[in-house]
This record gives sequence, C-alpha cells and structure tokens, in this order.
Amino acid sequence: MAEALQTGIPVRNQEVVVERPDGGRAVALVNIDVLKDSAGAIIGAINCFQDVTERRRDQAALGQRERKWREVLQALPVAVYMTDAAGRITFYNEAAADLWGVRPELGKSEFCGSWKLYWPDGTPLPHDECPMAQALKDKRPNRGMEAVAERPDGSRVRFMPYPEPLLDENGVLIGGLNTLVDVSELRRGEEKGFRLASIVDSSHDAIVTKDLNGIITSWNDSAEQLFGYTAEEVIGKPITILIPADRSDEEPEIIARIVRGERVDHFETIRRRKDGSLVEISLTISPLRNAQGKVIGASKIARDITERRQAEEQKRLLLREMSHRVKNLFALAGGLVSLSARSRGAQTTEEIIGALQKRLAALARAHELTLPDLSKGGARADAPTTLGALLQAIFRPFMADDNDSRVVIAGPEVPIGGNAVTSVALLLHEFATNAVKYGGLSSPTGDVHVKWTIAADEVALIWSESGGASLDAEPESNGFGGKLAQGMTAQLGAKMSREWLPEGLTIRWTAPLEQLAK
Repeated sequence: MAEALQTGIPVRNQEVVVERPDGGRAVALVNIDVLKDSAGAIIGAINCFQDVTERRRDQAALGQRERKWREVLQALPVAVYMTDAAGRITFYNEAAADLWGVRPELGKSEFCGSWKLYWPDGTPLPHDECPMAQALKDKRPNRGMEAVAERPDGSRVRFMPYPEPLLDENGVLIGGLNTLVDVSELRRGEEKGFRLASIVDSSHDAIVTKDLNGIITSWNDSAEQLFGYTAEEVIGKPITILIPADRSDEEPEIIARIVRGERVDHFETIRRRKDGSLVEISLTISPLRNAQGKVIGASKIARDITERRQAEEQKRLLLREMSHRVKNLFALAGGLVSLSARSRGAQTTEEIIGALQKRLAALARAHELTLPDLSKGGARADAPTTLGALLQAIFRPFMADDNDSRVVIAGPEVPIGGNAVTSVALLLHEFATNAVKYGGLSSPTGDVHVKWTIAADEVALIWSESGGASLDAEPESNGFGGKLAQGMTAQLGAKMSREWLPEGLTIRWTAPLEQLAK
C-alpha cells in the first residue's frame, strides 16, 4: 500500500501471505488503486483483498497430481503420449520415444512423434490423417486400427493406436491421449503360424498331432486321404483307432520316448484305415513343447510306403528272374558250343563262330521282348510277348523292311512265357536260317508263310516255303540245326514233322499252350 501511495502506481494481482492473530496464515490476492484529485495529487488508495488460500492449495495439489501421473506414464512399458487440442505433442514417455526411434519437439510436432507413418499394406499415412488426428477431429475414440511407424534408421514397427480425446467439464476439447501397442512380434508370430499351417495343410504327408494321453489334436488333409477319417471324426479321439491289435504295444513305447524329449525317425510300421484295410507307413515323431519348453504332446508325419514296398518286392523278383535267365543262357550257350563242335556239318571254325553268333543274337532279340519296361516302374511292356512278335523279331534280320512281302506271318495271339521263349526262339531261328540258306528265302523270288491256329489247348503251326531249291526227299544227314530243333521241340512237349515237297519245305509243329505260357 505504502509503495502505491508513494509512486502512485496501482498494484495488480499481487499475492501476499497474511498472518492472523491466532497464528494461522492465509494467501491473499491484492489489487490496489491510487486515488488522485483534479490536480493529480495523491489523496488516498483503495486496497482489495481476495482470499485465494483454497485455490492455491488446489493448484498445488493439482501440480502434485500432474507430477505423479507423469511419473506413472513414464514408468509404463507401453508407448503413451499427449497432445493439445490442435494436435501438438505436449508429453510422451520413454517407451514412445523407443517405439518411434526419435524424440519429437514438444509443442511443435503434431499428432504422432514417428518419423514416417504407413498403413499395414505399405501405403504412406500422412500424420494429419493418422488415428490420433481423426480422434481429435471427431472428438471420439478411434479404435481397431493398425499402422506402421518407420524410424530414421529405416526399421519399421507395426502398432495398434488407442487415441482418446480429452474434454473438459463443458465438453470442450482440450487435448488427446494416445497409447501405442507394439504388435510387430505378434504379427510375425501370426504370419509364421499361418505359413506353418499352410505347409501342413498342403503337405503330401499325413501330419497329425496328439497330446501325451494319445488324444488326437490336429489332422491335415493328407491324413484324411491316407487313413480315410475326416478331421471332425478323429480330433478328440485316441490315436489307437489307427493301430492294429497286433501292434498295440507300439504306442506306449512311442509316448515314453516323446516324454523323454526324444525324436523317432523313420519308424516303419502298419496302420489301419477307416475301411479296415492296412497300410504300410513310415513315421517320424517329434516332441511338441509349450512356451516354457515342456513336452505337451507329439507331432507325427506319416508317409505311405506301400508303393515303395511293392517296388522293392518287384525289384527282388526281377533280380531273381534275371539271375535265373542269365544262368540258363550261360548253360544254353555252353550247350550250343558243345553241339556245334561235335556237329558233322560244321567244317571250319569260322562257320561255327558265325552260326553261334547268329543263334545268340536271335536269343537276345527274343529276350528283349520279355524284359520289363523300366520307364513304367518295372511293369511289363504294353504288348505281351507273343508268338507273332517273336517271329517278327526272328525274321527281321532277313527282311528288307517290316513290309517285306516274302515273309507272311498270321495267326491269333499266343503268349510266350519267359521260360519257353529261349526254346521257341532257337527253334524258329533254325527254321529261318535254313530258309535263308536252302529254302524259300534263298532266292529273291521265294517266300515263307507261317500260319497257326489254336484248337484243344494246343497251337498248330504250319511253316510253308516256296521258290527255293527243289528237294524231292529229306536230306540224309541230320546236322546241328536238326538236332537242336528236335531237342527244343521235346523240351516243350511239342510235336514236329517235316515234308519236302517240290515247291518247298513244309513244317507242321504243335505244342501245348500251357507249356508255351510258362
């Protein structure tokens, strides 16, 4: 007051502390007006006191509460920040700075502190269109959205914002509060889970999971194809529905190994399908662990090995058949050499070698007809070995082409088995060789007709030659070819007769179909 009277200057909103007689104190807001006369001389002053003790207490309490909530927000592990009504950032905690990778300037940075923003699909997101900006604009929370914050170092964080507009008691917007939840790891985990689920669903192997009680917990499409059960039919049921009774001891042993954390690789066994049929499978079984590493179940990958087993068995059969054939051919070759050496008709070593080479070549062509087609997984050739096919193979070296009119072959299909093909091939080869040397094929105008019919479980073949050398009677000497023909005919339980006519040789040959098919 004294200062105001001395200087003549009013005092405005000055706080003073007033002590009462009882020792209590109060805070007063002082406003002093100086009174002057018409000549401008100070004649007095008016002092107005306003007790603001409660207001100052409230402000002090409010400041204390503000410091407290700021401390709380700073301690939160999630990103939190605040803005004013215009969207300017007024506060952010350390978690927000870590998420953004940058510290925004308080009072200037707007809506979000991140360096750059994107939508989850990679489209750029302007700051003034982000969820916080929309919440301030609409004056209501903006939930259920996701965005991506890019840090200055180029790394990105996917987050979910929870912007909340702040209104005073009159509903006037005074700012906003936003919480950012980092969902990067969650989305990566989901994507990994989706990829794994896609791999399991698209796998050609049956993939099944079960708990430690042997109860099925998952079942992919390939498991349905392999075992015949749908997922709805088996999930929640014991895995033992797939195990045959004679293999019931396998499951307890498998569970025991899984509990110990062991992996079971390529365990071959048999399982039962829904229709009751059995299937051979190879199992790979691995422990399933929870987040703490505790074994909670097992994952089984089952592969149908039926075709592999069949292929292995077929391979063994083929090897046995090959071994049998090779032994027979060596024995046959040895016999041919011995007979040729003792034959009276053989005059020189060159003749013996030439004859042997031709006979062995005929055998090779014949055996090619009975070999399996390896390009089709070991299956037999589409056209079975028949008498007609064998004759074509025998005559081919002596024909100009496949349409050579000098050779006529006609008759129904007669199967020739692997055991009989050697004898039949040697027999027909001798007939054809003699025809080339002495008979119908020794002359450019000659021919050979081979026809056969089937009657009473026998094949009756007639071999007719014409146009070759003229013979009135059977030759006196019976050379190696004749002996070989007789031996092969007897081996097949067949019968043979020859008739030398002026126009050429005619051979009649009959053999049981059963013997030829062996």
